[in-house]
Amino acid sequence: MVDAAPRLHALAEQLLGSSLPVRVRAWDGSQAGPPDAPILVVRNRRGLRRLLFKPGELGLARAWVAGDLEIEGDLYTALDLLSGLVWERGEDARTLAQALRDPQFREAARGLLRLAGPPLPPAPPREETRRTGHLHTRRSDRRAISHHYDVGNDFYEIVLGPSMVYSCAYWPDLDAASDTTSDAASDMTAGAASDAALETAQRDKLELVCRKLALTPGQRLLDVGCGWGSLAIHAAREHGVSVLGITLSHEQAAYARKRVADAGLTDRIEIRVQDYRDVTDGPFDAISSIGMAEHVGAERYLEYAAALFALLEPGGRLLNHQIARRPERDETAYHVDEFIDAYVFPDGELAPLGSTVTQLERAGFEVRDVESIREHYALTLRRWVARLEAGWAHAVRLTSPGRARVWRLYMAASALAFERNSIGVNQVLAVRTPDSGASGMPLRARTWN
Repeated sequence: MVDAAPRLHALAEQLLGSSLPVRVRAWDGSQAGPPDAPILVVRNRRGLRRLLFKPGELGLARAWVAGDLEIEGDLYTALDLLSGLVWERGEDARTLAQALRDPQFREAARGLLRLAGPPLPPAPPREETRRTGHLHTRRSDRRAISHHYDVGNDFYEIVLGPSMVYSCAYWPDLDAASDTTSDAASDMTAGAASDAALETAQRDKLELVCRKLALTPGQRLLDVGCGWGSLAIHAAREHGVSVLGITLSHEQAAYARKRVADAGLTDRIEIRVQDYRDVTDGPFDAISSIGMAEHVGAERYLEYAAALFALLEPGGRLLNHQIARRPERDETAYHVDEFIDAYVFPDGELAPLGSTVTQLERAGFEVRDVESIREHYALTLRRWVARLEAGWAHAVRLTSPGRARVWRLYMAASALAFERNSIGVNQVLAVRTPDSGASGMPLRARTWN
């Protein structure tokens, strides 16, 4: 009897106490729900069990990564519609306790359990990682970085394109940037134009960083979390500086060294696999930290800022490019996103912009400029998703279906989060101002624009 979807849809609405904004297709081929809405495909009963035994974001993510759930239709629209249905972890206990006192809720839960089949919680997908030991030790940081960045350089080439820059691009004209957004998987001409626009915007971002740091020939730059060497190469080639780039990823370092050699810049660029806490050959004239500080952790952030301060010459500049979250009314209520922690950035933490500025100042820096580029990251992520979708078959061969699905979900959901102002990204320019007070900064900021 073909009736799983109508029953599933009705029970879900009874459980939620509100309408389900997506259409549902069940494992038996039946469908129910709004006819023009994106379709949530529940491919098997195991997917339903994942949602029931781990209600909320993590259960949904596990079902998605395992391939038990699929979206047909616009992924961004579906995620936007579904986001309001996911319990926040901090509210789980209170919400469930209240709900379980409702007979209608209990009846719906029992109906879904019967529909899901044998009450055995499925094992998490193999792509999931778990925290072990203390956070943000040298060992745990190496393990976390390896989980994220050692997926394979070929995989990142598909997503990032030739620039191999894994932080948001920068467009001087956001309207023009929006006009070039396209589905590269279905429109190759528009897709090529979008890729070219992304490459130009990434180059402009690298140049913006160098101008903010006021790099001049002969200076020394420390690039903390140097990735695949893109900023180091740009800074050495275009601004004549010597660069030390450090990363904890062996795959990144090998790739960056080859790029440096191919560019003929081995005399000016050194790439090391090294923890920032182990750099002792300062001082440097400038330091860039682009998308690195999110891995440091709140407990270590002052230590991180102080280490960079100590590595700078007096008058030297730091450009800290960092994703930020909105502040909580009660900061003790903050929790790390379960999906991101389990599948994407183990041990990663986001801090409000104000907290970051405060910690930099406590370490001794004078903060001279803050620029929010939140919308730029949303545009960048949509292009990365389009590139992944266009190269999907190759990406799956290089990694696994589950890993490719992790990246598609993470990047699409992150694009929405930036667009909705749930998270932001900021470039903070700070100076190790000498005791004389001569910061070396221009009287009027933003001379780099």
